[in-house]
Amino acid sequence: MRKNVFGRQFKRDKNERKALFKGLMTSLVNEGRIRTTEQKAKAIRAEVDKLVTKAKKEESHARRLLSADLSPDALEKMITDIAPSFKDRQGGYTRIVRLGNRFSDNASMVIMEWMERAEVVREKVSKPVKKVKAVKAKPVVKKKVKKQIKTSKKVEKKSK
Repeated sequence: MRKNVFGRQFKRDKNERKALFKGLMTSLVNEGRIRTTEQKAKAIRAEVDKLVTKAKKEESHARRLLSADLSPDALEKMITDIAPSFKDRQGGYTRIVRLGNRFSDNASMVIMEWMERAEVVREKVSKPVKKVKAVKAKPVVKKKVKKQIKTSKKVEKKSK
């Protein structure tokens, strides 16, 4: 019997579950939304909220804690883009939108996405514009005109 056991197992052992959650959380941070089953989305929702709360602290220790659950590129995006967009929000950073059931096994599918879009405010760096030399275009002569010119030259030669 499973009495008072917290969490979902997903028929995986501890390490497999940890890898699954890390992959889902990294994809959510990188892509902004993920399409997954409802049970998996509900399982990582609390973990994602904890990660965003840690990222909002902007401390080096929080960065180390986040690196255990996110890939390096997702970690940078979380700290620079996502966490600042939620600075005034106390929780509930994600939403789950139901899509319906999957055709093959009838599993309930959802889209998990951020409540607010992370708007990146960065300065635009303008690249130096290269000067392009003007190329003289060759005159376009249609085939009919060329044939007429050739025939007229032949006629002139014969008449001389």
